[in-house]
Amino acid sequence: MRNGFGCGLGRAAFVVAMMLGAGEASATPLTPFRYEAQAQRHCPHDQVVWLDFRKGVYYAKGQKRYGQGFDGSFVCLSEARESLYRRSLLGLR
Repeated sequence: MRNGFGCGLGRAAFVVAMMLGAGEASATPLTPFRYEAQAQRHCPHDQVVWLDFRKGVYYAKGQKRYGQGFDGSFVCLSEARESLYRRSLLGLR
């Protein structure tokens, strides 16, 4: 028979850990742009990629799906990588 003491102690430890930031994940905020030139002005020393939000991947210039689709935007490559999006291998030329 359980008295519930262990369960309450586990919850308290979890709450304390969350308050101390143990479960906190940090991601770089993305700055999405509608046009490629806007993104290039935002990050002049970085490559601009097309980020597909629905699929969670980005396409480089020259790939088949670069700039296509309704669920995407132009972003800086470094921001896409730091936000944990992965590159697409589809349409590499």
